[in-house]
Amino acid sequence: MSLAIRSRVTVPLKFADGYATTAEVITFDGLADGKEHLALALGDAFGAEVPLVRPHSECLTGDVFGSQRCDCGPQLREAVERIAGAGGFLLYLRQEGRGIGLYAKLDAYALQDLGLDTYEANRALGHADDERDYTAAAQMLSALGVGPVDLLTNNPDKPAQLRAHGVEVRAVVPTQVHASDANVRYLQAKVAHTAHTIDLPLAV
Repeated sequence: MSLAIRSRVTVPLKFADGYATTAEVITFDGLADGKEHLALALGDAFGAEVPLVRPHSECLTGDVFGSQRCDCGPQLREAVERIAGAGGFLLYLRQEGRGIGLYAKLDAYALQDLGLDTYEANRALGHADDERDYTAAAQMLSALGVGPVDLLTNNPDKPAQLRAHGVEVRAVVPTQVHASDANVRYLQAKVAHTAHTIDLPLAV
């Protein structure tokens, strides 16, 4: 199946804190992994000279249920507003638990409760530190006709993978730090293991 935009639909968004905006939700045929990834065009996405783009991996516990064990939900909320203001795309990627799946992520949580950090728990379950692949994200940008992008992320693997797939990343823009007592150890592990650019005021 050749790569193509499958559908476009306008969806009004409203978050729990009252912030509201409108997204054009775009689906695709022919993505490399066959998953149902989404692109949300926000603000003047197609008119922006260099759109702001965030590849955001699905996190059911954080994005939907407000889990405090990670910073995914606050990052998603922040990204939507910042992209809507600048014009660009949120790429919502179905890569739960850094690519290991929902059940395995919850198994990793149980191991974290025994003292392992998030990466050690993945390894104990036989997984890599991060199994995400951004091939589909690069394909989505290509299908959308996007040229150079500014990438909203703290994860150095995202621009590295996208550049390897031919995406011109002009700049990497960090997200805010969403640290709390419940997730600071998780954030510290992201800095220590995979060089996330997170300035942690609570780090010791």
